Amino acid sequence: MNLESFKHIFYRMPVVVRLLLAVCVLMLLFGTIIHLIEPQQFPSVFDGVWWAFVTGATVGYGDYVPLTIVGRVVGMLLILSGGGMLTFYITTLAAKTINHESDLSEGKVSFNGKDHIVIIGWNERTKQLVEMIADKDSNQEIVLIDRTLNELPYRHYPVHFIHGDPSEDAVLVQAKIEEAESVLISSDVTIEERKADINTILATIAVRGNNQDIQINAEILTISQVENAIRAGADTVISSNDFMSTLFYHELFHKQNTPPFETVLNLLKEQQFSHIKLPEELDGSPFKEAVTFFLENHELLIGVIRDGDWMMNPSKETSLSSEDTLIILSDWG
Repeated sequence: MNLESFKHIFYRMPVVVRLLLAVCVLMLLFGTIIHLIEPQQFPSVFDGVWWAFVTGATVGYGDYVPLTIVGRVVGMLLILSGGGMLTFYITTLAAKTINHESDLSEGKVSFNGKDHIVIIGWNERTKQLVEMIADKDSNQEIVLIDRTLNELPYRHYPVHFIHGDPSEDAVLVQAKIEEAESVLISSDVTIEERKADINTILATIAVRGNNQDIQINAEILTISQVENAIRAGADTVISSNDFMSTLFYHELFHKQNTPPFETVLNLLKEQQFSHIKLPEELDGSPFKEAVTFFLENHELLIGVIRDGDWMMNPSKETSLSSEDTLIILSDWG
């Protein structure tokens, strides 16, 4: 390796690594010199290097001391140069640590993990989602992409923050979208609904373009844009306005003295829905027999999808066929 190649590699290293290498070289140099000047007092180069480190760090154990005038001059030069360099290294390391934490909070640091969840958009909904994920699995890594936030305190939220536009490839590369497990694109409710949906669709296209296999869950506010989100590559489209409107309707007109909204929230926290094909052994069986079949596995059969029609809690005598899709409620575990 020639000098130019070494300089090219050296100056590409982080400044802290360069300083550490410089300190080590300097200590090795002084340790070798003192060993050559006073071989009886410093029997090996390692003894000289040890003396150089403790002297340069102003610790001064006194187990090795130069006795000659030349040796003491070398010691003075070491204190003047090595001590200053060690102090500079320590202060630089501290400054780098503080700056790195500041860059994390400002969303400037790229993510380096994999199998993580990417959440696009920071709002009260996604904030609660992060808390729920952290409660369920504290080891699950989450990357947040948002262009409206200028800072997100790194120590206050269990997420890796990336500041930028999620429809830009460079931002998605920072979030390492190609190694992510799934992504949730949340709508920006602070802007007009159609514009928010367009932003969601653009982000969906960008994510799909960078990762063909990732699970994309997109929130859409207007019915007219649901099909466009699916065409853009969303696997699941969450129509939050439809969901809330249905809950409002239920709250207004339900007959029993129960809180539907709280019931649904607690149900979704504790249970998950699954769609499965009808098991062969249940082909032709009545609905009530299938309910008993799934209860044995601590699962609850609540409905059937047949030819695109949803039949929730159908008659117990409803006969099931092999083309049916069953709607199952089960624990998250």
